Amino acid sequence: MSLNEQNRINWVKQTLESLPSGKRILDAGAGEQQYKQFCSHLNYVSQDFAQYNPKQLEKGLQMPKWEYGKLDIISDINNIPEADESFDAILCTEVFEHIPEPIKAIKEFSRLLKKNGSLIITAPFCSMTHFAPYHYYSGFNRFFYEKHLVDNGFEIISIDYNGNYFDYVNQELSRSPYVGEEYSNDKITKVEKLALKIVSKMLTRFSKKDKGSSELQNFGFHVVAIKK
Repeated sequence: MSLNEQNRINWVKQTLESLPSGKRILDAGAGEQQYKQFCSHLNYVSQDFAQYNPKQLEKGLQMPKWEYGKLDIISDINNIPEADESFDAILCTEVFEHIPEPIKAIKEFSRLLKKNGSLIITAPFCSMTHFAPYHYYSGFNRFFYEKHLVDNGFEIISIDYNGNYFDYVNQELSRSPYVGEEYSNDKITKVEKLALKIVSKMLTRFSKKDKGSSELQNFGFHVVAIKK
């Protein structure tokens, strides 16, 4: 598991487990519902548009297989068939880049949340093409949230960086042998493999001494906001 994914899972787990028992939570764009396991103390409701098929358009990064499981709600994320103020919390993780109008989704979350309800979001800062054709944005900066969450009635409680510049470059470096073979029909040599290891160690060393490079580049942002 990548550092990017492990950081995100740990953060989501901790955030969900901090919610009071019995609260009703919407997992918006739930996909395979991987975070349901951390919601046993909550009234969990899953939603997705349920149209992704890895074989539909074999471009970019695709999942080898995909199973939504039994979803509670199948709908457009911008038009979820639930009454106003139906939920105490909404989770939306790694979804914004896959919806054409993410600002409309924020408006819909504001409608669905009770006053003082929690909105929990993760999304990439910079991402490669994945889940095509449902990939509309490469990522979102913190200023996106500071603008559009506030404009739609939310108070931001926290915005956390996932990784830093050196972590991000290291991640992309690790992908280069696959990308080289896939898109240039060439393979990495033994010398090049050794060079990658040396550069990766350098980046790891830089990351341990990092002093704020996250503001330049990172994996993504982890956000908690409250409906005012």
